[in-house]
Amino acid sequence: MAVRILGIDPGSRITGFGVIESDGRHSRYVASGCVRTAGEDFAARLGEIFHGIDAVLGEHRPAEVAVEQVFMAKNAGAALKLGQARGAAIVAAVRHGLPVFEYTPRAVKQALVGNGGAEKEQVQHMVRILLGLQGRMGLDESDALAIALCHAHSHANLERLRGRA
Repeated sequence: MAVRILGIDPGSRITGFGVIESDGRHSRYVASGCVRTAGEDFAARLGEIFHGIDAVLGEHRPAEVAVEQVFMAKNAGAALKLGQARGAAIVAAVRHGLPVFEYTPRAVKQALVGNGGAEKEQVQHMVRILLGLQGRMGLDESDALAIALCHAHSHANLERLRGRA
């Protein structure tokens, strides 16, 4: 049975999102895009992320949400802002009563490319192949779709191990 999954690549300026339907073996593209924030008021930008993801959840009605975990950024301030952006997106998912799953950037790259140190462009290439996509796509969008695909494959494998699939 296919499940609808929202993948989120959080950022304080650009938060990518990608929606797929997957049974763990076959995945189908539903939608993707970005929530872009403006201005210097950080609290207002967090509100924009929350409302943007909330709107995506309302429109596409996923059953599960997968979010990229915070990695150690170049500086602590950037890592804190990224963590707060993640929090705004996660709160939107929780508001909808959805389960939230988290994956490290390395795990996502490993799941899609087979190399935890892969470049973003390699991940984007695999997203295009796995979902049969063509045309322009930003890296934030493809990263969000990659997170959703990683979850679909990881979750399906766990269910098979538990004897549920």
